[in-house]
Amino acid sequence: MQIYTENLGMEPSYILLILVLYFVVLLIISLVTSDKEEDNENFFKAKRQSPWFVVAFGMIGASLSGVTFISVPGWVETSQFSYMQVVLGYLLGYLVIGTVLLPLYYRMNLTSIYTYLEQRFGINSYKTGASFFILSRVVGASFRLFLVANVLQALAFDVIGIPYWTTVSITIALIWLYTFKSGIKTVVWTDTLQTLFMLIALGVTIMVLYDEMNISQGIISFISESSLSKTFFFEDINSVNYFWKQFLSGAFIAIVMTGLDQDMMQKNLSCRTLKDSQKNMFWFTIILTVVNLAFMSLGVLLTLYAQQNGIEAHNDQLFPVLAKDYLGPVVFISFIIGLVAAAYSSADSALTALTTSFSVDILAIDKRHSLKSQVQIRKRVHLLFSLVLIFVIISFKYLIKDESVIAKLFVFTGYTYGPLLGMYSFGLFTNLKTRDNLIPFIALCSPVLAYFISLYSNRWLGFDFGFFVLILNGALTFIGLLIFSNIKSSNLSKLILSGGK
Repeated sequence: MQIYTENLGMEPSYILLILVLYFVVLLIISLVTSDKEEDNENFFKAKRQSPWFVVAFGMIGASLSGVTFISVPGWVETSQFSYMQVVLGYLLGYLVIGTVLLPLYYRMNLTSIYTYLEQRFGINSYKTGASFFILSRVVGASFRLFLVANVLQALAFDVIGIPYWTTVSITIALIWLYTFKSGIKTVVWTDTLQTLFMLIALGVTIMVLYDEMNISQGIISFISESSLSKTFFFEDINSVNYFWKQFLSGAFIAIVMTGLDQDMMQKNLSCRTLKDSQKNMFWFTIILTVVNLAFMSLGVLLTLYAQQNGIEAHNDQLFPVLAKDYLGPVVFISFIIGLVAAAYSSADSALTALTTSFSVDILAIDKRHSLKSQVQIRKRVHLLFSLVLIFVIISFKYLIKDESVIAKLFVFTGYTYGPLLGMYSFGLFTNLKTRDNLIPFIALCSPVLAYFISLYSNRWLGFDFGFFVLILNGALTFIGLLIFSNIKSSNLSKLILSGGK
């Protein structure tokens, strides 16, 4: 078996060349897709002219991101295929999005999906929902870019003396450069190209590993026969990998991180019609499931390859180390392109969504300013969030030390998206009114209470909530809204028993 110890990819100059060429392509796409006249209708919704199949394919990259590209393969060594239980839960979540949430958003002709909360409960609920999204997306996008910036820094920029803060600043500046004019209209197309790059990197790496490991049988049977491919875990209800915990968590993660997320829904709402948007969601669901399975299969091959050759590389270091030092220049170049594509396909849409939500939900520019002023304010907000992302990513450099990044991301998501889950559930599945002025208080208390319940249930009972904390958090928010609703106390037990009907 041939092991590469020196390859083209180890030269930082080649990495810089790849990045320069990559961004030249993105800037060309930006120029082609941008209109001469700068228009918020283009920036926010692409005038609802996006082809559904382009949106569906591009959403794959935005959903997976650099976190999945690196962390999911590295997870297999310790968690096997247990993450697939979460992915199967996504199927149920996306069904809810396509049949419940998308029809609601199209019927209300929304630019920001959080406008629903204002019409259902009031202005405090509206601002609270948008604020939780902004917090979640700033931290989530920063997590993703932090991971990629660390890899690029280690592979190239440290060697040539470029400091970390410069790497991060240039990264965000380039995203700002190709999104500042046409926003979501450009992002729909750049995400499609970046998804393609990411999948090519995935396929190339799998094929090279298959050849390098001299596997005599079919790759599917080889992976399925490995002990690392165990998928379903029903043995221990207290375990974080227990099937029903992960399946239900996956369903609710899909609902909140896609259906209640301005970033992901903004792409869907750029489709021409509800029917097109639903077709997009259907095909996106199928492709995403297959791609996640492929990334976990890659994790099996990477882990076994490292074990066979005595290579000490684990978790988030597994894929980068093997691609850089052992699998040859083709894999390394593919890895760099795929990693950057995965990171930027989620970061560019996140920056666009943050700009949209803050402009529409917090500043209400569509209600308070002229069309010309709206464009100028939106540009300032776009620049502001670029600077915010730079600051947060650099801060993470000194806060995150050891754990798998994807685990941190989803745990944080459980606390920040939980109040959104509770508010939307209460609004959609009951006809009750609640005290709008108390909603910010309820939304802040629920994550705190969920944290302590999760902490002490694990400490005293041995029950690890894991991703399930999202459901707990949402339930606490729902209960808080119910307590302060206009229902009479004598009817409270009847409502609970009837499931809110």
